[in-house]
Amino acid sequence: MPPPPAPRTVYTLRACTQPRSRHERASQDWVARRLASLCGWAYGGAYETRSAPAWHPYFVPDETLDLEQATRLGIQGEDDLFGGVVPHAFVASKVITHGVPDTASPVPRGWSHALANRLDGAVLPGFTAFDAGAIATAGQQLLAHGGRVRVKEAQARGGHGQHLAADACSLRRIAAELDPEALHRHGVVIEQHLDEAATCSVGEIRVAGRRLAYLGIQHEVTDRHGRAVYGGSSLRVLEGGMDTLGALARNDGERAAIAMARRYDAAVEAAYPGFFASRRNYDVVAGLDARGQRRCGVLEQSWRVGGASPAELVALAAFLQPHRPAAVEATCRESHDPAHVPPTGADTLFHDPEAAHGPVIKYARVEGIDGHPA
Repeated sequence: MPPPPAPRTVYTLRACTQPRSRHERASQDWVARRLASLCGWAYGGAYETRSAPAWHPYFVPDETLDLEQATRLGIQGEDDLFGGVVPHAFVASKVITHGVPDTASPVPRGWSHALANRLDGAVLPGFTAFDAGAIATAGQQLLAHGGRVRVKEAQARGGHGQHLAADACSLRRIAAELDPEALHRHGVVIEQHLDEAATCSVGEIRVAGRRLAYLGIQHEVTDRHGRAVYGGSSLRVLEGGMDTLGALARNDGERAAIAMARRYDAAVEAAYPGFFASRRNYDVVAGLDARGQRRCGVLEQSWRVGGASPAELVALAAFLQPHRPAAVEATCRESHDPAHVPPTGADTLFHDPEAAHGPVIKYARVEGIDGHPA
């Protein structure tokens, strides 16, 4: 058993410049409070840069931090935050999943062309673009193989900011509707679209000397506008890193997803020295391409508080009990139905049936321990 962690104060850190919804803020606050409680630390609320923290701080940011931000806050490694630190801001977004269409395409300073080669076979066919010309070049190459392509804005979350193109005309229309400044600054991903797709989550957390890894599925729900959006995650969790997840795999598809996530994780560490993260989550999709062949690949990474984080923490609580389980099943669910009521025993992170935007309820609970219902 690892030694008890030294006393610290846990702070939430509002690092993201984009506005966050009430349920996202509530989730971040809940994660910080729960981490403090589980580790026996103090909870300091929102971090104020104007005042020095009472104790050695532990941060729960709402965004992956860049090296400059981390240095300013005194963050030196993964033991100082629930999240991650990257050498350049763009490394935290989905644009690193693919290379650019050609060497003449614009890229941000610090871009690694070698990463695309390391990820070949672990991601879907696709490209990253930082201008409309690169979108056209990339899209035409993908459309030539048949089927539709998906254009994904780099800063969007939860399935938002995505567009489908079936031909060059629709691709040009999508590119024309994108904000040129945002496109140049953040980029977009142009990727093969899969039918009958399902997304699983592969990841791990490292907190206060403990390491948990998980394999799970993402749920899709319908929001109040009839759109399909993220509805939570169900995880199978064990102690150890992602290299131990083979024990949880139930079929070849899950074993392939684990291998691709591990390959993605190792490729980023090799391409961008200085990267570190205590929370690592990889979305892996499987579905059918235009020829009806099954495809699988990592869509993107998350090195910050994410949709699955509440499930990660209720699982951590189970492993901190005196009689530690071999495995835990944990879930976090979001609903847009005002009539939805959380099940008995769930931790409710957010509940407002009158909420105008986003889910009206979000909760997490342990559903099973060692293969048995909780």
